[in-house]
Amino acid sequence: MRAVLCHRHLPLPTPPPATELLPSAFTSTAAAVNYRTTPSVSSSSAAAPTAIDRLPADSTAAAFWDYQFLFASQRSESAKPVPLRLVAGSVPADFPVGTYYLAGPGVFTDDHGSTVHPLDGHGYLRAFSFAGDGGTVLYSARFVETQAKREEREEGTGRWRFTHRGPFSVLRGGKRVGNVKVMKNVANTSVLRWGGRLMCLWEGGDPYEIDPRSLDTVGPVDLVGQERHDGDRPANDRRWELAGAWDVAGLGVDVAAHFLKPVLRGVFNMPPKRMLAHYKIDPKRNRLLLLSCNAEDMLLPRSNFTFYEFDCNFELKQKKEFVISDHMMIHDWAFTDSHYVLLGNRIKLDVPGSLLALSGLYPMITALSVNPSRQSTPVYLLPRFSGSAQSGRDWRVPIEAPLQLWSSHIGNAFEERDEVGNSNIQLQVSVCSYQWFNFQKMFGYNWRTGKLDPSFMNMVEGKEASLPHLVQVTVELDSTGACRRCTVGNASKQWNKPADFPAINPALSGQRNTYIYAGTASGSRRFLPHFPFDSVVKLNCSDGSATSWSTGRREFIGEPIFVPRGTKEDDGYILVVEYAVARQRCYLVVLDAKRIGEANALVAKLEVPKHLTFPLGFHGFWAAR
Repeated sequence: MRAVLCHRHLPLPTPPPATELLPSAFTSTAAAVNYRTTPSVSSSSAAAPTAIDRLPADSTAAAFWDYQFLFASQRSESAKPVPLRLVAGSVPADFPVGTYYLAGPGVFTDDHGSTVHPLDGHGYLRAFSFAGDGGTVLYSARFVETQAKREEREEGTGRWRFTHRGPFSVLRGGKRVGNVKVMKNVANTSVLRWGGRLMCLWEGGDPYEIDPRSLDTVGPVDLVGQERHDGDRPANDRRWELAGAWDVAGLGVDVAAHFLKPVLRGVFNMPPKRMLAHYKIDPKRNRLLLLSCNAEDMLLPRSNFTFYEFDCNFELKQKKEFVISDHMMIHDWAFTDSHYVLLGNRIKLDVPGSLLALSGLYPMITALSVNPSRQSTPVYLLPRFSGSAQSGRDWRVPIEAPLQLWSSHIGNAFEERDEVGNSNIQLQVSVCSYQWFNFQKMFGYNWRTGKLDPSFMNMVEGKEASLPHLVQVTVELDSTGACRRCTVGNASKQWNKPADFPAINPALSGQRNTYIYAGTASGSRRFLPHFPFDSVVKLNCSDGSATSWSTGRREFIGEPIFVPRGTKEDDGYILVVEYAVARQRCYLVVLDAKRIGEANALVAKLEVPKHLTFPLGFHGFWAAR
């Protein structure tokens, strides 16, 4: 199949005057800091300048347009791989053979006036294949053929008509009132290759399996099983039961869950179990770890978590279920040798918002809001194996971290014990403030207008700590499991800038690591100082130092991932996509992980053809061959 030359963008207004861009959010300037930054090789000469490209580089108009174009729809596909043009450096001869898969949304606007939130955009899988000869890198991209995509795109004409609301959006050109098509499984959040199978995952439904060679969609796959909670666990596993199941409050929640389940399943077509998009791979045991929740958990003050562990043949080796008396939303999680670790993002049901959401005039996410009633963060240490937890510890009681943190992504967690049985558990996490986080405004999306407001992601000077940034949470337990101390500190002494998408050498997942790589902001931009990210930072957890690599002007990046090359922790490469949105170009950038912070950190930069330029991706996966 050849690529269809059809590049569509979000409907954008004429750039407003500076006074209409909420200037208070665009006035911060970067303070001097002690870290090393190396700019990328600019590729401006590779493409003719556009009208947007001619705007002043650091102006309100450029900031507004750059932000809109970061989420520009891409309707073209390329099933037949195309070679990428090398614009800087060269692909190293020792670069491993394999494929970098990147999941994310592809289409945000239809042909009938509806625009959806980036999180509701149809899944668009990108693949960069390295032959290992130090030369050609092939690129291909396909939409995930979900049920929603097949319904919303006309096969013959390629035109789109959105019929599913999606959790974060409101339709303009489709049915609004009485529309129960809420859980729009777009398979756009993350991608996984395990046991020879390739899958795209979403937060609220089954993964979709993809042919790893052609990127054809095989279909949805039920990995976790939609079985009942009771009757399927061995007798010796009964101790993972609900705290307070026999008290009045517990009975009330049971009754509410009993009535909610058939409504959510029968009316809104929600699966009984909602598998999270974030998975974990335990390299020590060669296992894939998955986590699911119950559909009704979003609406009740109780959370049901089921952990699954698969071997490389997808044989289920372990299943553990935990029921916690807390109303939480979990996006990412962690594991150690002895525990599954959850940082609880506390939420609550918004009753007025629920009624508005059911009307179809407000997005469904309006039914939920953050719950800042506690000034601490619950850390749940759930025993991974029978007998693995200290005998005196009740896993149902969380450890309260001393700060109120909303966690987004976890880079790593590990646990170490001394000779007398005391434990030290460390987590490397991207967190933000409850006061900043807003379900209805993520990415600055305004569901009333369908536009994107860059000011939401770019706080005024002095409030940068509210935005996502990297911290280290340390929990110290004695030999009985009692918490001796829990602390939260910056992941680095030298880097306090907004950052997210932490990544490590995957060989050290669940074990002590020294280095974290993350997307971050250089702080050099006046009007987009914090997001979109324009830099990759390398943090040294041992001494707190930080080095970084930055893009050129009006260029941004997505999530970095680590590709191992040798046996040392930082012996490898960083892959990251660079978005030169003003020129409507995407580049795959290859960095030497050891040399980040040095002038020669960039080793190769490859250009995606203009007609295949794609919007910001979410999460990727490196699959070695």
